[in-house]
Amino acid sequence: MCLDVSKTRRTFLEQTHFRSKLLNTATLTPWLSLAKLLTFAPQEDKIMNKDEHTPQEEEALNDAQQHQEGAEKETEETTAENTVAEEEDPIRALEKELADWKDKYTRLYAEFDNFRKRNAKERLDLMKSAGKDIIQDMLPLIDDFERAEKANADSNDIKAVKEGYGLIQAKLLRTLEAKGLKPMDSMGKSFDVEYHEAITNIPAPSKKQVGKVVDVVEKGYFLNDNILRYAKVVVGQ
Repeated sequence: MCLDVSKTRRTFLEQTHFRSKLLNTATLTPWLSLAKLLTFAPQEDKIMNKDEHTPQEEEALNDAQQHQEGAEKETEETTAENTVAEEEDPIRALEKELADWKDKYTRLYAEFDNFRKRNAKERLDLMKSAGKDIIQDMLPLIDDFERAEKANADSNDIKAVKEGYGLIQAKLLRTLEAKGLKPMDSMGKSFDVEYHEAITNIPAPSKKQVGKVVDVVEKGYFLNDNILRYAKVVVGQ
């Protein structure tokens, strides 16, 4: 009898606890749902209103978009200018090279023109003063002739006069030989058109003199082994 009462009491308590638990769960569930709705509502409103902006935000967005479009346009223009510059670079290089060659040609032509003028002036000066050294060496001979003329004016000694003029002639020949002058020896030589100029032909005095120079009318001269004057001769035939 006692065991049955205890068992019945435990069963009753268990059923009472289970009912309380169910009651508590059923009671709290609506409140929990309401709390969740209140918690996530602001986030849902924020998500739903993310496309809605204030006038200040709209103006800022428009300025940013215009700035971006301007930057893109400037980038495109810069790219186009760089492309054109790259295409024009070869032309500019050729123009620069052409200008450099023109400058070099102008400078070279100016230098050559200056050289030509300077050379012409030097040649003219050389021609004007070419006989300066010879004339200076001939001045003492002129002095000798003047002194001989004064001395021979009152002299009756023909032999002395001849010796004086002979000395002057020898001095003259030595002076000219020092300058490269050399007389041509033509008497008795075979006639050679390279050295001789025939004035006339006469019968040869002997067979050995046929085709040879039998008389020298005007002596020929060499200057530094080059013919300065041809000898004028008479040829035997």
